[in-house]
Amino acid sequence: MRSPKLAALELKRFGRGRLPRAAIVAVVLLPLLYGALYLWSFWDPYAQLDRVPVALVNEDAGATTRGERVSAGDDIVRGLHDSEVFAWDEVSAKEAREGVESGAYYLSLTLPKDLSSRIASSDGDSPETGALQVHTNDANNYIVGQISRTVFAEVRTAASAKASRGFLDRIFISFSDIHAATEEAAKGATELKGGIGEAKQGSRDLADGLKDAKASTGKLAGGLTQLTEGAGELESGSRQLASGTQTIANKVNGIADGVRPYLKGDGTSIGTAARRAADSSRALRERIDDLVTAAPTAAATARASADELSAIHRERCIDAEQDAEQADTACPALQQASTAATAAAGAAADANALVQGNERAFKKFDTKLADLQGKADDLARRAPGLDDDLKSAVDRVNALNSGAKEVFQGAKKLHAGLGGARSGAKGLDSGVSKLTEGAGNLDGGLFKLADGSAELAGGLKSGVTKIPDYDEPDRDRRTEVMADPVRLASQSLNEAPNYGTGFAPYFIPLSLWVGAMVAYMIIQPLNRRALAAGGSAWRIALAGWLPVVAIGLVQVGALLSVLHWGLGLHMARAAGTVAFLALTIGCFAAIVQWLNARFGAAGRILVLAVLMLQLTSAGGTYPVQTSPAFFNALHPFLPMTHVVEALRRLITGGGLGPVWQATAVLLAFTAGALALTALSARRKQVWTLDRLHPELSL
Repeated sequence: MRSPKLAALELKRFGRGRLPRAAIVAVVLLPLLYGALYLWSFWDPYAQLDRVPVALVNEDAGATTRGERVSAGDDIVRGLHDSEVFAWDEVSAKEAREGVESGAYYLSLTLPKDLSSRIASSDGDSPETGALQVHTNDANNYIVGQISRTVFAEVRTAASAKASRGFLDRIFISFSDIHAATEEAAKGATELKGGIGEAKQGSRDLADGLKDAKASTGKLAGGLTQLTEGAGELESGSRQLASGTQTIANKVNGIADGVRPYLKGDGTSIGTAARRAADSSRALRERIDDLVTAAPTAAATARASADELSAIHRERCIDAEQDAEQADTACPALQQASTAATAAAGAAADANALVQGNERAFKKFDTKLADLQGKADDLARRAPGLDDDLKSAVDRVNALNSGAKEVFQGAKKLHAGLGGARSGAKGLDSGVSKLTEGAGNLDGGLFKLADGSAELAGGLKSGVTKIPDYDEPDRDRRTEVMADPVRLASQSLNEAPNYGTGFAPYFIPLSLWVGAMVAYMIIQPLNRRALAAGGSAWRIALAGWLPVVAIGLVQVGALLSVLHWGLGLHMARAAGTVAFLALTIGCFAAIVQWLNARFGAAGRILVLAVLMLQLTSAGGTYPVQTSPAFFNALHPFLPMTHVVEALRRLITGGGLGPVWQATAVLLAFTAGALALTALSARRKQVWTLDRLHPELSL
């Protein structure tokens, strides 16, 4: 009998009476106790904190500072009632203490008598910090104590910010007062500076006049010194120039004397010779062009003639039938003509190849001939006037030499005259310098006094600009920022809307494991009928696995229906969640089946032990890194770890990498557990004394 049919028969036996039907219904609904019931009990506890009774003791007596009443305690009490975080009950200190001790209140918050006076002390000489007193009793509830620490940290921050606002506001007002006083002092310093300035003006005019005179004499002496130095440089330079032009004139006159006899009267003959050279270059270039152009044509014509004679010889002497006499007469002549034509064609081809292979050389030669032709034409045009050009150039060089000599003599006289003027200017500058020094001492004292008053006025004016003067809106804005300069901008990816949604990935696999565990309490892990019939081990394993898988699928449907429509669980990937939980129930059923099939009654204890190990190492509540090393070591090797990680992504959203990894892990566990169950089935087919008389039965 096939495994599905055996599984169906196993399930049908639960429909034969009321008690079996009740048992199967209980097994189906049992995961709801672990999944839905647990999640329902703390689905959203933070939204219900306003029901938690907390004692509030306000002993603050208030304080007065700068004529203003400070009631920090009353302000905090109003803020706490508006927050609706806890159920605040204002009582006396004794009632609060007794209530926390007895459990009537989970904790108490006391605002001390001197709270306002301590906060207001920030404006005095001895500032003190205020203290909020919190009393908890972990014997009542440890979690509430943890929550209260977070809540009261926010209360303390809000109270500190309010106190800081008042203190900072007074500081900004003081800045405005200092700004006004400094501005008045700056005006007085400016008036003092004006009086000293008038007294100083007379001495400054005298000193300035002498300074101008000193500057003028100094400039005169300095200018004459520079002119003298420049005249000396001019004399030296003109001397070198005259020497250089004399050398050039001597060389040019010597060369001209040697060349002029050849040029005088021979201009016509030189022009004729140059024109002949130009004509020869032009004619040679034309012959080269004719050679380059005619060579290919001649080669082609010679080749055609040779081919034509060869064809006539072949037609008349080789292919045609002629009488012997005619052949002896004509054919030798045709043979010689054909041979000669072929040789001529070869020579023409060689000549053409020579021309074409040296085309670059011919072009280069043609370029040089063109350059020679141009220069010869230019010489032919200028030849008649060469003697006059040479004479004109020699006259210009001689004139340049004479001018350079005259410049040298003038520079020499200028240098000598400026030397005398410089000595007189130095004496005048020395006398004016002594007068300027005396006037400077008089002006110096008045200058220091004026400078001091100017620095005072400038410093006060600069201080006014640096001291802030805030109006009321600006003060309020700056006080708000400085009282609370850093705020937390929190952003959560794939945020879970409530506590229950965050814990659903942990309690759902817990309930399905328990469902599989209880299912194998009423269903045999190995079908006895198949064992007795000696069926296939795999068929026996599947026959015991499929009924629990079918029950598990019903459990998944019932659990998700209650969670979604009853508690409001919203899944980011609903279809993926259902499919993954179907795979999960198959894996859990296979593991529980093997433990029961292999170890019998002890296997039920092992199933519970494996559940405990998975719950403590899956990281379903706190990060597994916060657990001892033992649970960190087990974490990656148990299936519930991967189920929890995958359900988090399927329910709240995020990448699917952990889902695919968990799928592979569950398939591996399922296949391995079924293989071990089949091996156990094969062993069970052999009866032993231990099976007939077990040491323990449940």
